[in-house]
Amino acid sequence: MEEYKKQFIEFMVDSQVLKFGEFTLKSGRKSPFFMNAGGYVTGTQLRRLGEYYARAIHDHYGLDFDVLFGPAYKGIPLSVATTMAISELYGKDVRYCSNRKEVKDHGDTGILLGSKLKDGDRVVIIEDVTTSGKSIEETYPIITAQADVEIKGLMVSLNRMERGQSEKSALMEIKEKYGFDANAIVNMEEVVEYLYNKPYKGQVYIDDTIKEAIDVYYQQYGAK
Repeated sequence: MEEYKKQFIEFMVDSQVLKFGEFTLKSGRKSPFFMNAGGYVTGTQLRRLGEYYARAIHDHYGLDFDVLFGPAYKGIPLSVATTMAISELYGKDVRYCSNRKEVKDHGDTGILLGSKLKDGDRVVIIEDVTTSGKSIEETYPIITAQADVEIKGLMVSLNRMERGQSEKSALMEIKEKYGFDANAIVNMEEVVEYLYNKPYKGQVYIDDTIKEAIDVYYQQYGAK
């Protein structure tokens, strides 16, 4: 496993963004783990988060793209932080773009925030986590309605590796439906591998009990 992935797992735990226990998801599923990207609230956290996204985007998509699109609302700070990190780490300037939930009819009008999209733009979409793929169903037509663009891929922070709206994972469904790649900084298999029965700062986050609960969860909801 790449070093930045190990650091990112520790970063999620330190930021209390990734938690283990018993949680009820929006889908109604009872999950032994929960990820809330809203827990990244400080300047230091956002700077580091942008760096992890930048490294993962570089690994999967290279730097041959023009725009980083972050869907409202959580995608807005993600796209800003990551464009800054790409500039710092790789010396490459890409534009950030997000959508508004409501179309603005005065001043900076339209549905987009940040850069406008232009014909020929190559776009990477950035999100926190994708469980069902429903957010892309909303985002994709917004992007493609603005200009004739090429979507190079989607990057999320954590691949939960569970079924989306079929037997396949949400990321695989996105790839098959829309024709572009969908990847994550880390997936849950890597998280479990790294944290299982391994003390981190004096605490074991995935002990035998949590590991068993995760295994049971994936027997029921795991993607095939």
